[in-house]
Amino acid sequence: MTVLENPPLTLYAHFPWCVRKCPYCDFNSYTLRGELDEDAYVAALRADLAAQAAEVNGREVASIFLGGGTPSLFSPRAIEAVLIAARERLRLAAGLEITLEANPGTIERGRFAEYRAAGVTRVSLGAQSFDADRLAHLGRIHSPHETRRAAEELHAAGLENFNLDLMYGLPGQDAAGAARDIEAALALAPAHLSHYQLTLEPGTQFAGRPPDLPEEEQIERMLAVCREPLAEAGFEQYEVSAYARPGRQCRHNLNYWRFGDYLGVGAGAHGKLTRGQDGQVLRSAQMREPRRYLACARQGAADRRAVPAEQLPFEFMLNALRLCEGFELSLFSRRTGLGWDAVARPLERLMARELIVRDGGRYRASPLGWRFLNDVLLEFLPETPKSAA
Repeated sequence: MTVLENPPLTLYAHFPWCVRKCPYCDFNSYTLRGELDEDAYVAALRADLAAQAAEVNGREVASIFLGGGTPSLFSPRAIEAVLIAARERLRLAAGLEITLEANPGTIERGRFAEYRAAGVTRVSLGAQSFDADRLAHLGRIHSPHETRRAAEELHAAGLENFNLDLMYGLPGQDAAGAARDIEAALALAPAHLSHYQLTLEPGTQFAGRPPDLPEEEQIERMLAVCREPLAEAGFEQYEVSAYARPGRQCRHNLNYWRFGDYLGVGAGAHGKLTRGQDGQVLRSAQMREPRRYLACARQGAADRRAVPAEQLPFEFMLNALRLCEGFELSLFSRRTGLGWDAVARPLERLMARELIVRDGGRYRASPLGWRFLNDVLLEFLPETPKSAA
């Protein structure tokens, strides 16, 4: 029997409502219709936390991420109630990172100070672009002015550790426009910047009615012109879509990418727990639809399954190869219970194609491998048994 280590543990809480569903978004989010019943949803989150707390046996929680949807639709009082419940039910690390996602169009003056007083230490602000036309194409409800005002509010509240989400490869965007977005973001002095390419995800409005997107050569040019000002401003790329000032990497996301554990509470939230004594990695998923979630939150995770051993290499690499640092083989073994033989053949094939590089005992995607990361990851999928002739 393989005994696995207990990796770091974090908590994710999902808030599923938005003012309006964006046409590119495939997250579990719903347009808010009518009044938001904060008390009912917070009560469900508290019950969910209580049901799952026993499963972690007093393990320390290293970070909390309040995501969505749009958590900033919820009042500071509601956010504080969730954090109080987390402190009551879980053992929280000293000085832990507590991130709140926020939409610039839902922030009232002075509210960030109240979120900070409630316990929030970090904010991720969904700017997406500073071009009003690009924002309109994306279906966003905020303006560039509202993003700038929100950043001013963050600094005034003492929340200098904030992230700006930006997208590139937008309809009608060129390299100069992508660079202007970076310059506008840097002018607001964030500590972290997430830079995502717009992709057409199944089930979204954009997938059904695709907009005209830039060609691949234009995308490559956008990345090239955006990396230079980020580096000059002191931002280091540490993940395929993430840049940070020294010491300001997102701790919560780093735990995902290093195949750590996390509790997931809220409608549609996912969790991962390592059961070291019997060598199993467990995945959990809550009911996606908010009304169904509210009805069954007291029962804990609605669906739970052990990840088959043959799927663990893919699940580990899906996260670890996003990081600039890559991974050490010892980390792979500690987090999956598997040895070199489980990944030797695909790693050797990828190194031969110069998609993976080895640096001492560490493996990471090459620049070419990052460009074709999906193809790299396919190498780690379990081989489909051939049917008998």
